Amino acid sequence: MTNTVVLGMQWGDEGKGKIVDLICPAFDAVARYQGGHNAGHTVKFADRHFALHFLPSGILHGDARCYLGNGMVIYPEAFFEELDAITEAGIDAEGRLFISDRAQVILDLHARLDQAREAARGADKIGTTARGIGPAYETKAARVGLRIGDLSGTDLESRVEQLMDHVGPQLRGLSATAEAELPTVAELVARCRGWAERLEPFVRDTTKELNDLIDHGGSVLFEGAQGALLDLDHGTFPYVTSSSATAGGVAIGTGVAPTRLTGVLGVIKAYTTRVGAGPFVTELHDEVGSHLAKRGNEFGTSTGRPRRCGWFDAVAARYSRRLNGVDAMAVTKLDVMDELEEIQVCTGYEIDGEIRTDFPARISDLMSAKPVYETVPGWQQDTVGTLAVAELPQAARDYLALLQDLVGAPVGLISTGPRREETLVVDSEATRRILGGKLDEVIAGRGA
Repeated sequence: MTNTVVLGMQWGDEGKGKIVDLICPAFDAVARYQGGHNAGHTVKFADRHFALHFLPSGILHGDARCYLGNGMVIYPEAFFEELDAITEAGIDAEGRLFISDRAQVILDLHARLDQAREAARGADKIGTTARGIGPAYETKAARVGLRIGDLSGTDLESRVEQLMDHVGPQLRGLSATAEAELPTVAELVARCRGWAERLEPFVRDTTKELNDLIDHGGSVLFEGAQGALLDLDHGTFPYVTSSSATAGGVAIGTGVAPTRLTGVLGVIKAYTTRVGAGPFVTELHDEVGSHLAKRGNEFGTSTGRPRRCGWFDAVAARYSRRLNGVDAMAVTKLDVMDELEEIQVCTGYEIDGEIRTDFPARISDLMSAKPVYETVPGWQQDTVGTLAVAELPQAARDYLALLQDLVGAPVGLISTGPRREETLVVDSEATRRILGGKLDEVIAGRGA
């Protein structure tokens, strides 16, 4: 039995979708456990390119069962749009894609509230995707939200009334036009009933199905969205997402107990990026930052927003490794560094004249922190598509060894290009353990 968690170790956009897509053949099912359509997973192989937001990357493998867990928030219209897109592309999801009946529903009301709040903040924006993710989690915590299973319930009308009573006054207080834009209870109920009808073939008690699968010897790959540093509890609060993006979120977001998880694969870029507002100690505002953004095509999959770029932050990465119990790392976008003469790695923060190597909780400390760098030589050689460690330039191998030492976890996979087949799989005890001994199957499927 192998039940592995794959998650991002930075602020998201690390390339989790590609890694999940690559190692999916080692597992019987893939399950998302948090977030909504604010996630963006890009998968490329051969001449095909998929941008996924809701659906686990495993959907691209014809025999993988895919689950959207109870910890997610679901906007049905976005789900249908993505489902239609993959169907048109020849991907059959029938009988292998399932949504938890306990997942929360995102309504247009949530998105409007999200947008109105961001507009009211002016220059102090959080930097949300404005898709209603945060407000949906708020109504969940306030116990007035709707769950997927409620859409076909006999008490739907009273539940919608409660939700409207909670969200409506907030919208009216933020927007002068809110009253005219708000739907009636009857209109919203009718829309929910329509969603329920189309969603019906996909809705399941996913907690039971996942546990039953594990009971019978099956293996599950748990796919995180966003990144650990955006976790609601452990991230750079308040510049975070509204769910548990760390490995601890798996048990909450799927109903699979922590004792059933067997390993964590952390996905991390060879440099660092961040979308939206919030502290970013190693951010670059020079030509190197521009080079990384251009060479790495650093634009958000879900929003198209440009990503802020900076040097690798070992302080943040080490913190993330500890939070998630990372057993092995997948280092992505190594090839983006190919042309650099020198590379810097942040090994500590200078805060109020003191050098600190632990990640601080106070946002004011992070905002004022100055990076302490170690400079290493670049390799200035092409690594695109390299599939053996021995074939990497020595300086690239030295750089990866430095990251291992600073973070405290071995490198198990190395992405040397955007496509599935451009991924180096390290044959090691850690990698084989993460993959349940199916390393050979993963390598065989890399070029498929």
